[in-house]
Amino acid sequence: MKSGQVTIKDIAKELNISVSTVSRALADNPLVKPATKRAVTELATKLNYQPNFTALSLRNNTTRTLGVILPQVVHEFFATVLRGIEDVAYANGYSVIICNTHESYEREVIDAKALVNGRVDGILACVSKETGDYEHFHEFKRRNIPLVFFDCVVDDIETDKVIIDDRDAASKAVSHLIETGRKRIAYIGAPEGLLISKNRFKGYREALEAHDIAFDEKLTIHMDAGDYEDGVESIKQLMERGISFDGVFAATDMLALGALKALKKAGYVIPYDISVCGFSNWKISAIYEPSLSTIDQPGYDMGQSAAEMLFAQIENKGADYQCNTKVLKTSLIIRESSSI
Repeated sequence: MKSGQVTIKDIAKELNISVSTVSRALADNPLVKPATKRAVTELATKLNYQPNFTALSLRNNTTRTLGVILPQVVHEFFATVLRGIEDVAYANGYSVIICNTHESYEREVIDAKALVNGRVDGILACVSKETGDYEHFHEFKRRNIPLVFFDCVVDDIETDKVIIDDRDAASKAVSHLIETGRKRIAYIGAPEGLLISKNRFKGYREALEAHDIAFDEKLTIHMDAGDYEDGVESIKQLMERGISFDGVFAATDMLALGALKALKKAGYVIPYDISVCGFSNWKISAIYEPSLSTIDQPGYDMGQSAAEMLFAQIENKGADYQCNTKVLKTSLIIRESSSI
């Protein structure tokens, strides 16, 4: 036997059978005699034969690879989503290519083109905060590449989506603050252009209306990044406006934690002076002082569901396929920041 990587030609020569017979035996083809199949698999194991996946992908027009476009890999929520995706992918014999856009539209376009050129079998995507032009996602549909959006989605592209009911979740959080006696509740949001931001803001306003509290635009701030520093800055802006507030609903946990930091530094006692509620349920929310009330987002379930929907598209490629939007349930977690 030659040195180097073993091929099916080497196995065929050793057993004095055809290359096609070896190929069918390794694929567990029922047309191959059991004795021949057993001899092939035993020799392949003995020689540490490894399939040539590049050749297989060219022959089968598949790479058994999925592409995932994420805004922030280090974001705890997206890390749990990714774990759900990977568990489903690996269970189906697929590998995953991860593209981290860092919330950049330009990087998102570059990553999308790279995944198309890499001939991935399907793509799961969460749109970045900067993205307003979705032509690169339309290109996936034109090329008949299976596509599933999750969390931050594109409404006008007909494909599978996995989301939470952001409006209902936000309404639930604000209603909780109102029911603890808060009447002047500030809203701190992420970029206004994002669909999830629009829906969370709608939920905030709906909760006020449901409890007969007038909406005050002076109590609303939309930040560019939606991170910790924005949370701190938003409280500074509210204070500079010189208007009173006794509650804060932040559209992300990091905004909420930044708000808590700024409020404590200004001398407010949380939650007796001002109550705060966030959104996402990062682990740090439970150990922060005071611990943060928040909306729990089922990240792992979102990743699993998105991957399962993508595989359904892959398996039904070329056939009529009915696109679906799956809405996952959320729950309100009440902690020290709003518990009086």
